[in-house]
Amino acid sequence: MHFMAIDQGTTSTRALIVAPDGHMQVALSRPHKQYYPQPGWVEHDPEELIRNITACVNAAGAATAIGMDNQGESCMAWDAVSKKPLSPVIVWQDKRTTSQIETLKAEGHEASTLALAGLPLDPYFSASKLAWILANLPAAEAAYKNGTLRLGTTDAFFLDRLTGRFVTDVSTASRTSLMNLQTLQWDETLCGLFGVPIEVLPEIVPTTGDFGVMQTAHGPIPVTASVVDQQAALFGFGCHKKGDVKITFGTGVFALMVTGAEIIRQPERGLLPTVAWQLQGQAPVYALDGGVFTASAAINWAKDLGLFSEMADICEFPAPSAIEAGLAFVPALSGLGCPAWETRARGAWLGLSLEHTSAQLVQAVLEGIAFRTGQVIEAMNSCLPVAGAIPIDGGMSQNPYFTQFQSDVLHREICGANMPEITGFGAAKLAALAVGHDIPEVTAFTSYQPRTDMRTAVGKFEKACAMSISWAVDARDDQR
Repeated sequence: MHFMAIDQGTTSTRALIVAPDGHMQVALSRPHKQYYPQPGWVEHDPEELIRNITACVNAAGAATAIGMDNQGESCMAWDAVSKKPLSPVIVWQDKRTTSQIETLKAEGHEASTLALAGLPLDPYFSASKLAWILANLPAAEAAYKNGTLRLGTTDAFFLDRLTGRFVTDVSTASRTSLMNLQTLQWDETLCGLFGVPIEVLPEIVPTTGDFGVMQTAHGPIPVTASVVDQQAALFGFGCHKKGDVKITFGTGVFALMVTGAEIIRQPERGLLPTVAWQLQGQAPVYALDGGVFTASAAINWAKDLGLFSEMADICEFPAPSAIEAGLAFVPALSGLGCPAWETRARGAWLGLSLEHTSAQLVQAVLEGIAFRTGQVIEAMNSCLPVAGAIPIDGGMSQNPYFTQFQSDVLHREICGANMPEITGFGAAKLAALAVGHDIPEVTAFTSYQPRTDMRTAVGKFEKACAMSISWAVDARDDQR
């Protein structure tokens, strides 16, 4: 008995095999190309993703069941008969619908999305992207007129294509801004607001259950779990109690807090209620979501600028910290998420002088991500006390300078997962539960305790963020 996870993320697809005792290995990882056809646009090739999923599944071998996690808000259109894409994947980072979102805000519709979906108006979520596809792509419009259009997040496309089930799980649906957070069904008011025909959307189902059978090189394997990647990581960490928090440092920073049966609405703090998961036959478990849109993407950007050569070069820095040296970086390269939700904000170094080196510029980038993460966790803690140490994962969690600085900023113990594939592990654990097996929890962590009082530095960073937002607002006013 082994369980497979397909982790279909923003930059790669990978297959993992997890044994009943929790031992895990990566069978195959395949990167995919990022397309930037216009400023603010981010796309993936759906066929490339399908090829990569198929290759990863075949490389993993036989398994008892498959759990699949997805990118969340990334979405697309395809044909119900041919199953062929009618659009590229419009990635969660994509900002092409900013002007439409601003119009909806100006018309006073944000109160509706907050009340029904629990989400603010923002191009981050799927709804405006799906509406854009139907309004701008002739192939999608023709399919709609012919009655063969399907719109949805990437999980629904993968499942429809590979297992024949046109469904999406409740955690993924909760990221679209089209699902009613209480009824757990598509909401006619929201669909009408965005201009997304409700009849072309997939059925919403629990996170575990029957997602069809995938035909592989090693025979048919049932898919028994489908979930958003960040919720998979939350489950993989064993965060099940109210107040449990995990942080994933990937392309962006994704923090989730379990709120149990309670839907906590705190839009003024920039926190979003969402569905963590729903096990088959059980009530949904809710969470609070808070994100920083740019994390490792900012590190890769700094590397591409030539500020450093290898990741090993940025694992330690001489004292003092960059912010103590008068240098701050606001990592708003794709706007500011929680708590500001300012789409037009842009990244900025503040305090630059001739004395600052390239190493200090990178140091400031790392610190800026830690400060922004601190803002998110502080917002969560003000809603519901954070329970104990905070587990973290993702590539940046392996950087000792960053993790120690993050612990200092949070003034909390943080525990870096020694197992790097927590997201896939969570998807496999959910798949196993669906067939009656409970894989043991992760127990191997590296602990970081706070060493320095960062309250003064946090205050300096708050001022830097305010300047970034002010710049964004001025730029928006100038455009008007």
